[in-house]
Amino acid sequence: MQFLNCKRQKTAGRVEMRVAIADDDSDIIDFLGKIVEGQGYVYAGYADGTSLSNALLRDTFDLVILDWNMPGKNGMQILEWMESAVEDRPPVIMMTSRTAKQDISDALNAGADDYITKPEDKNVIAARINALLRRNSGASAMETVAEYGDYLLNRIEQTVRHGDKEIALTAKEFELTDLMFRNRDRTLSRRYIMETVWRTNAHLATRTLDMHVSRIRSKLALKPENGFRIFTVFGYGYRLETLGNGG
Repeated sequence: MQFLNCKRQKTAGRVEMRVAIADDDSDIIDFLGKIVEGQGYVYAGYADGTSLSNALLRDTFDLVILDWNMPGKNGMQILEWMESAVEDRPPVIMMTSRTAKQDISDALNAGADDYITKPEDKNVIAARINALLRRNSGASAMETVAEYGDYLLNRIEQTVRHGDKEIALTAKEFELTDLMFRNRDRTLSRRYIMETVWRTNAHLATRTLDMHVSRIRSKLALKPENGFRIFTVFGYGYRLETLGNGG
């Protein structure tokens, strides 16, 4: 595996995402990585299908850009494997030099959400990436004010209200709360949370994450009677579960 970049750029008004890029050509990974970074996202690059499949089992991604011809598992094998092996499967863009209509049809039928033939203009690629991420994240992820059950999040003021009570949160506590609600009922890896909220994947920060999860669980009273709870997935990360009257 080659983890090429974990740098994250803040882009006003854009929800931050993590993208996995799998291609046996390092120049293609670099080209796509710069496009991804230019949109304010972070990427991880993998030179073969086996490395990608291993990463998908232990980490969380919002999008996968997949080449067809790779050592280990090829793109079609990865697509078929993801359908049964990956919980909360991220959307996939198949990007390949194969231009035959049958190949396009086969990839889409196997589970690809989009298909891009090489070479393609970087602006077109960026637009296709953003369109797929926007569609997958849902409308509430883009709203400045979002309501989840009895919880109201204001992303401009970085405030949370529960019923008629405003809850005091630090900046990082709010970012973590927002991330969890945007991804409710989706298991998030520790690396994903650390890169999104703290802009780092350092293992030394694990206690910081656990402490912040404990704080928002307590401050927001995230428990079944209020419609949500934070579930710890041991060895992986956390999931905010919707229960009963949760939105």
